[in-house]
Amino acid sequence: MSAADPRQPDAIDSFWRSLWFFSIYRLSVAILFLAAALIFGDTISLGTQDAHLFGRVAAFYLLAAAGFLASLLLRPRYFNFQLSVQVAADILALTVMMFASGGQKSGIAVLLLVVVAGAGLVGQGRMTLFYAALASVAMLLEESWRALTREADPADFVRTGMICIAFFGTAIIARLLARRVVTNENLARERGRQLDEQLRISERIIRDMEDGVLVVDAGGHVRLQNPRAGEMLDAPVREGQGLAAVSTSLSERFFHWQQQQVEAIEMLRRQDQHQLRVRYLPAAESGGHSLIYLEDMERIRAQAQQMKLAALGRLTANMAHEIRNPLAAISHAAELLAEEARDPLHQRLAGIIHDNTQRLNRLVTEVLELGRRDRAQPEVLRWSGFLAGFLDELALHDPSSARRVRVGEGDVDLHFDRGHLYRVLWNLVANALRHASAGDGAVRLQARLSPIGAAVELLVSDDGPGVEEASRSQVFEPFFTTHGAGTGLGLYIARELCEANGASLELLDEAPGAHFRIRAEGNPCR
Repeated sequence: MSAADPRQPDAIDSFWRSLWFFSIYRLSVAILFLAAALIFGDTISLGTQDAHLFGRVAAFYLLAAAGFLASLLLRPRYFNFQLSVQVAADILALTVMMFASGGQKSGIAVLLLVVVAGAGLVGQGRMTLFYAALASVAMLLEESWRALTREADPADFVRTGMICIAFFGTAIIARLLARRVVTNENLARERGRQLDEQLRISERIIRDMEDGVLVVDAGGHVRLQNPRAGEMLDAPVREGQGLAAVSTSLSERFFHWQQQQVEAIEMLRRQDQHQLRVRYLPAAESGGHSLIYLEDMERIRAQAQQMKLAALGRLTANMAHEIRNPLAAISHAAELLAEEARDPLHQRLAGIIHDNTQRLNRLVTEVLELGRRDRAQPEVLRWSGFLAGFLDELALHDPSSARRVRVGEGDVDLHFDRGHLYRVLWNLVANALRHASAGDGAVRLQARLSPIGAAVELLVSDDGPGVEEASRSQVFEPFFTTHGAGTGLGLYIARELCEANGASLELLDEAPGAHFRIRAEGNPCR
């Protein structure tokens, strides 16, 4: 059983430890009294009035002290009860031995002061005044009994009263000290808990950092590291391992840097030509541990490339928006020229202008769709209701879709932005209708639960020739198209919109025809 028994919520480890030391002190005092009684007899002031009584009480006190210590080692339970019993036994034994030694003149009363003070500190200030009152009553009873049975000086009562006052003074001081001890101990425990929590958080942060971290001592041995450091150095890194065993070049540069002990940054190239950015940080104290940061230059370049692409995307969207107005004017002028022109050549040229402006307008529209990726507002959509409205609008643009598109059984609720889902389906179904046969049910739409996680799948397939093997890895790349009038942004935008909604768009390796799958967050219909 642990020292902090669940039935004794106040009995923390420090309480039991203090009581254990107090019990050792009691055992030492008991051994001293018994040894004095057996060896020196009445040559000292102990037991001068009744040596036989003193010896028997000293033996009893030794047995009780040994029993108390054994109980602490075997069954540390009921802290307050054990402390009270031990203090009562101390007061009783010391009072009787004081009576057998001639009263408070023997000096044993000083040990009662120690018992009161020790009990107050061990018990963290609780019941301290009770112990002082118990010791005072014992002193007064001893002095009264002495006055009744033996010759006593009336001045002894005054001295006894002064000792009793000392008991209460000691108890009050012990209580105040105990309060301060408890406060400091609670504060230290709370600070320790906070420090331990901060250390765990720091270790978690270091472990999950994308950069590698190495803490190296003055001798070049690794004292702390995170898993990312081993991945970036392409070698296992263990605590206590020499830096030379991890990377010879890094070890040589570290010892060269140690001669300067100033923050420095340099590039390190691995054997596979992968480049790392190494930053050295000196220790706060001379001869302490140094810090080495490892950064993957490929990741930094990729982040810079993403920032450039994002800026380029915003610029392209703004340019596309500005191009739309003059493009509309050109298209309108071409229509007017076609109406007024009598020459077939002029009409043909005006038609070419009109067709190309329409194509440019589609391209501008596709580019503007890229800017809507980050404005997703997902909502719960019932597939059957959404699809009915989608197919009605599709039939207005392509009447053949009413018979060529077949909807499979199954209904789900999916979490998706309504406008984004409309755009994705329009692109997939339009492509399917373009490449599928003219037969009924050539394009199939189906919704089902995903076997992986809480998700649903939307399947779009056709009976056309499918995607060529050489083009399968390029279908989602921007500006890749096999259609003469296409922009090559349709599938790219569809996948981007799916990712903006936490979904995925995949081209499945199934035949015949092309099979696309959208996996999104959702649930079965209730």
